[in-house]
Amino acid sequence: MTRIIALAGKGGTGKTTIAALLIRSLLPRARGPLLAIDADPSSNLHLALGLPMPTTVGKIREKMSEMAVASQLGIAISRQDHLKHEIHLALEEDERFDLLAMGRPEGPGCYCAFNHMLREIIDKFNQNYDFVVIDNEAGMEHISRRTTRDVNLLLLITDPTIRGVRAVSEMAKLTQELDVNIHRMMLIVNRLQGELPQPLQEAIDDLDLEVAALIPADENVNQLDAMGQPLVQLNGESPAFQAVETLTDRILSSL
Repeated sequence: MTRIIALAGKGGTGKTTIAALLIRSLLPRARGPLLAIDADPSSNLHLALGLPMPTTVGKIREKMSEMAVASQLGIAISRQDHLKHEIHLALEEDERFDLLAMGRPEGPGCYCAFNHMLREIIDKFNQNYDFVVIDNEAGMEHISRRTTRDVNLLLLITDPTIRGVRAVSEMAKLTQELDVNIHRMMLIVNRLQGELPQPLQEAIDDLDLEVAALIPADENVNQLDAMGQPLVQLNGESPAFQAVETLTDRILSSL
C-alpha cells in the first residue's frame, strides 16, 4: 500500500530541506521504491536531492495544449496515453527513488481536463511506490486542484515565528475546504534555536495540531546550501538530520 506524505508551509520555512532529509531517512526503511514529487513552482527539490532538473509536468501540459490547438496530437494515440508516456519520460530516476517535478501550476487556457487526466495517471504511478513524498507550495495548489487525491499525512512546516504559525493556521483551515481525503496532519517547527518562546508556544497550542518535531537550526545545513551541495549529503550526526530521523520513526508508527 502506497503511503503519501505531503509537506506545506509558507516560503522560507525549509520545506524542501525537510522533504529531502525525510526522503533520505525513509529510503533504508522503505519496502519498495519511493517517488518524490516537487509540487513547488520554484522546483528546488532536485538540487536538495542531488539530481538534474527534470522536465516539468507544466511544460508537458503547455506543449500538449499547443499541440491540441494546432491539431497535432493526431488520433493514433489518446491524449491520456500521450500524457502518460511523456510523464514517464519526465521522471528523473535515481538508483533508489524517482523524482517528478510539477512546475508551474498555471498557464494559458483551462486545464480542467488535463488535471483530471494527470490525477488519474499519478494515482496509477503511486501504486508502484511504497512512499510518495510531495514537496508542496504554500497554497497547496496541486492538492486543492486534486492532482493529488488522497494524503495519508500532511506535514505543516513553520519557522519559529508567529507569522509562520499564522500561515500554518490558515493552511490547516484550507484543508477543511478541500475535496481531498487528508487522514492526518502534524506540525513541524523548523530552524529552532533553543527553547520555544512562551508567546510562540501559546500560538502553537492554539492550533490544536500534533507537534511532530522540533527541528533545530543547523549550521551544517547552511554550509551545504552555501556551497550548492545536495542536502542529502548532510552528516548523519547533524542535529537536523537526527531530528528528522526521530520524526521518521514517529511518522512510520502513525501510518
